[in-house]
Amino acid sequence: MNFEFFFAKKIIKGGNHSFSKPIVRISILAIALGIAMMTLSLTIVEGFQEQIRDKISGFGAHITIQKFQNRGQYDSNPISLNRGFIDSLSGIDNIRHIQSFAYKGAVLKTDEENQAVLLKGVGSDYNWEFFNSYLKDGRLPRIEDSSRSNEVMISENLAKKLKLSLNDEVLLYFVQQPPRFRKFTITGLYNTGLGEMDDKVMVGDIKHLQKLNNWDDRQVGGLEVMLNDFERMEESMAKINEQIDYDLAATSITESRVDIFNWLELQDVNVVIIIGLLILVCGIDIISALLILILEKTRTIGVLKALGSRDASIRKIFIYHAAYLVISGLIIGNLMGLGIAYLQLEVGFMKLPQEAYFIDRVPIVFSWWKLALLNLGTLAISILMLIFPSSIIAGIEPVRSIRFD
Repeated sequence: MNFEFFFAKKIIKGGNHSFSKPIVRISILAIALGIAMMTLSLTIVEGFQEQIRDKISGFGAHITIQKFQNRGQYDSNPISLNRGFIDSLSGIDNIRHIQSFAYKGAVLKTDEENQAVLLKGVGSDYNWEFFNSYLKDGRLPRIEDSSRSNEVMISENLAKKLKLSLNDEVLLYFVQQPPRFRKFTITGLYNTGLGEMDDKVMVGDIKHLQKLNNWDDRQVGGLEVMLNDFERMEESMAKINEQIDYDLAATSITESRVDIFNWLELQDVNVVIIIGLLILVCGIDIISALLILILEKTRTIGVLKALGSRDASIRKIFIYHAAYLVISGLIIGNLMGLGIAYLQLEVGFMKLPQEAYFIDRVPIVFSWWKLALLNLGTLAISILMLIFPSSIIAGIEPVRSIRFD
């Protein structure tokens, strides 16, 4: 154990009856509150981004493959499931699932109101995991290859607006020449919290849309591709574009919903600003504590200088002492922040208005490497901020400081 570290430990242990004790405790508490706020900010923003991203992707997919000229359109020219590239897509390591789909605009007619809707047609290959997690009442539509299903699922918002209930029969009028209509039975009600999608999207059997569009049973509006790792989106897009035919286009969810994803990226800027301000506050707190410690130990500094200690050695003693305060604050702050975050994850006591935020409670996601980086960064920046204030030790004269009272 070196001299500076040993002496810093003695000062820490012997400081229980000093006048600086309350100030030191306040500094530790301030650092703890700061790191708790930073931890909560980081976990909440991570959770918010992940939940919104998953909801947007759940309505569609991470990547959509359509005819190039129909890119981003709902009513589109079909592509055939007999194309050879489809089987090769399954061999791309990051692809979790591929499913067919088609969209068609319609008017939902009741005795009292008419409502423009978008019918999403899906087949037996559809992964219902997303809608199953947001199913509020009833059940998912049963869709099989052997027969055409008249079952549909609509949102709770749409059902309330049109005064519809489970097992009600509804008429959908499709805008085409000649106009056609189909009768469906409502078997399930969902609520994702994404108002703009909930208010218009119905989910039913793709075979109705194939019939209405005069497609055969191997023609679909496009393919939806779900990925295992969202962060590898660009890599997967490049591999998909190498496989698909020249007349097709692959579109990522970040391209088709650029407005939402730009908004989510803006949250990163907000949290960086918050963390930066809190680190600055923590640094000011620890500088104040350091200056008070130096003032209190002025006589000790004079004695050490008289005994031959160098200024750099004495500065290290006080920086070690201040680092102890920072680490104490980090430990307490992490316990506070992670404790509150875990409680929110399990209980969900902090609620949100779903109409404004698309979610009904504050989300939490623990990104451990970011939390570790946050703690290391806070410690490093706080200690760097102590280098200049600690230089006042060089100006303390041994003779005058020994007589200091």
